[in-house]
Amino acid sequence: MYRIRFHGRGGQGMKTAGRILGNAFFQEGWEVQDSPKYGAERRGAPITSAVRADRQPIHERGVIQRPDLVVVADDTLVPVQTAEVLAGLSNDTVLLIDSNTDADTWRRRLGINSSIHTLPVPNTEDRAEQAHVGAICAGAAARLIGRISVDSLETAVREELEGFAGRVIETNVANARQGFELMAAYEGTVSPGDELTAADYTAPGWIELTAEKSELSAPTIYRTANSVQVRTGLWRTMRPVIEYDHCNRCNWVCGSFCPDSAISIDDNNYPVIDLEHCKGCLICVAQCPPHAIVSIPEQVAIAAAEEAST
Repeated sequence: MYRIRFHGRGGQGMKTAGRILGNAFFQEGWEVQDSPKYGAERRGAPITSAVRADRQPIHERGVIQRPDLVVVADDTLVPVQTAEVLAGLSNDTVLLIDSNTDADTWRRRLGINSSIHTLPVPNTEDRAEQAHVGAICAGAAARLIGRISVDSLETAVREELEGFAGRVIETNVANARQGFELMAAYEGTVSPGDELTAADYTAPGWIELTAEKSELSAPTIYRTANSVQVRTGLWRTMRPVIEYDHCNRCNWVCGSFCPDSAISIDDNNYPVIDLEHCKGCLICVAQCPPHAIVSIPEQVAIAAAEEAST
């Protein structure tokens, strides 16, 4: 059985990449299972998508713990422990990273013996703006596996994106073909993993929330205000910036629409953004009546702050 894991951030199309690859397998006559894994978070949050493919009915379920291929659409996720990019890797696992850093450097950084390939795609200041990177990753994965033709890949892209504008579909088809061609030298280097039995099962590291002994039971929260310790601002790829010269101080709008209460009000009734907990969903940008909140790439904002401090 082939076990493939895609890792990316919300907005980069990893769910779509999994569906495209699963559909392409299906076009070739394989039994397929594909499923994304993410919570209620949004743009910029780490997500995964899993694909299993076999010639026999698939009875495995849940998280892929022993992947044969791991595809990483954003190399900034590799050192993020909670993203679990390297979880379950063995010497037989192939690791494909969308990165402008070469494979040898990654191998030294990670200290692993897995095969590593890099997928250099057009670089942008904001990685989440690579709207079609999912198709490129799916195409590259298909070539590395070596069991999927480019025609089946194209059919899968068109079927999964049916209903989108023709221009969007054609762009994704072209990008899937690009990823397919970029990995031509490594075709078929991914090998299917062994069949797993119940004895091989390892329970995932779930966090159990106990329930109150009441008729209307709910998870027990033992400590208040602990969500402040989760720096969700690290997920942000685009930063909202308030242009106070244009701000009308109608702060109930941006403050009310912020899904994470990351906008507070200062003593002069101006809105202030808590950048440690703003995930960069940009809802405030869309809702601001005078358009006083704009967005800039996070890397640009960090560089400007560093320059101002020197």
